[in-house]
Amino acid sequence: MTRVMQAFTVDVEDYFQVNAFGDSVPREDWDRMPSRVVRNVDALLGLLDRHDAKATFFILGWVADRHPSIPREIAAAGHEIASHGWWHRRVLALDPDEFRAEVRDSKAVLEDLTGKPVVGYRAPSFSLLPSVEWAYDVLLEEGYVYDSSVFPIRRRGYGNPDADPRPHDVVRSGGVILEIPMATREFAGMRIPGAGGAYLRILPFGLTLGTAAAHEARGESGVFYTHPWEVDPDQPRLRVPPLTRLRHYTGLGRMMPRLERLFGAFDFGSIEQCFATELARVATRPAAAGGALPFATPVGT
Repeated sequence: MTRVMQAFTVDVEDYFQVNAFGDSVPREDWDRMPSRVVRNVDALLGLLDRHDAKATFFILGWVADRHPSIPREIAAAGHEIASHGWWHRRVLALDPDEFRAEVRDSKAVLEDLTGKPVVGYRAPSFSLLPSVEWAYDVLLEEGYVYDSSVFPIRRRGYGNPDADPRPHDVVRSGGVILEIPMATREFAGMRIPGAGGAYLRILPFGLTLGTAAAHEARGESGVFYTHPWEVDPDQPRLRVPPLTRLRHYTGLGRMMPRLERLFGAFDFGSIEQCFATELARVATRPAAAGGALPFATPVGT
């Protein structure tokens, strides 16, 4: 079987910035929290270096502003720099002006620090859902070429089970942006997640391994992800509700060993490497005439 490069991505945020902790650690307390994001990003950069792999790092503007060494070191190692917004707020909680500030300010600080163009975006908690399609218009206006926020599964809070699981064009009145969804696989007539994150930490390793294998068998690149805090079993334990505690802290100690195994089994690269043809096509496609067209148009149509 021909090896197909899979896309590896990192959502760069500190352990106290996850949305599930919002009631326990308000944003005004972030600067008082002991940060661990620098050491955890370094651990992931070491993983990538050991396997001669590249990745896309979706970085919070807040993190880049307070830890400028992070985007600089990531860019210096040859990885792709992309935006994760500024405050790690769900798109569903923002109005268009607030969203514009998030994606504009984060893009600006990342480009200023690295000298690299930022053309990719991922919404916190995969929260770019059909009810906020206007976000694509803002991303286009702010110079983004692709989004990677859609998780095409049935899951409360961020799943979009009706979304095309393949990379697809989103055609708007102001142009075309490429949507690159998270990796899934079909099982018993159902589409199930296997893109990494908690699914890799908590569920059997075979789920993620099988998802990557299914994409490779089809000759396709899947998109996989993790967070820096997921490779840090020694992070402070915060007082949060039991279900949140279970989801966040389970499997932290086995995340890095599983990532090592995953990288040993498949070739990984950045989104800009894996989807170079699609990105080049979208970046040069003229703006649509008239009003916005349907939400998703599969690549190749």
